[in-house]
Amino acid sequence: MNRILLAFRCFFNILFHGALSAEALGVLKLARREQAAPAKPAAPSRTPADGALQILTILQRDSRLVDFLMEDIASYSDDQVGAAVRELHDQCRDSIARYVTLQPVIDGVEGTPVKAPSGDPHVVRFIGNVPATPPSGGTLRHKGWRAAKVDLPSLAAKEDTSIIAPAEIEIE
Repeated sequence: MNRILLAFRCFFNILFHGALSAEALGVLKLARREQAAPAKPAAPSRTPADGALQILTILQRDSRLVDFLMEDIASYSDDQVGAAVRELHDQCRDSIARYVTLQPVIDGVEGTPVKAPSGDPHVVRFIGNVPATPPSGGTLRHKGWRAAKVDLPSLAAKEDTSIIAPAEIEIE
């Protein structure tokens, strides 16, 4: 008879309170489990590619660069391509300038003799008839570019950086 009463007490405890009472747990020789804290969703892992994809997204948004690059332009005349490229050039340059401050690696006039600021091949690349031991200088053919400052907007937590431009569907 005691087991039947205990079963009813347990049933009504769970029905009205959602859990067994401390007294019922004691009689049943059970212990209350600690409630585990709800797991926080893991922060999305960011990769080095995210910044590159973000720049590509900005260039697509502001100038439709990806659309232009993916277009087959063989059927257009040089005048048509030239006109499109002029506008595209201005829009891309403005977009890059808004988020990245660029400076020349060597601030000099191309075609003039210069000394290399570093022997690091990431900073200066010698071209032409280069001896086994790189020289200290030569004729500047390209001044190079370095990013002095990058100020990209923060990515949203759930933003999928692989989407360069969303598909567009017109509703009529």
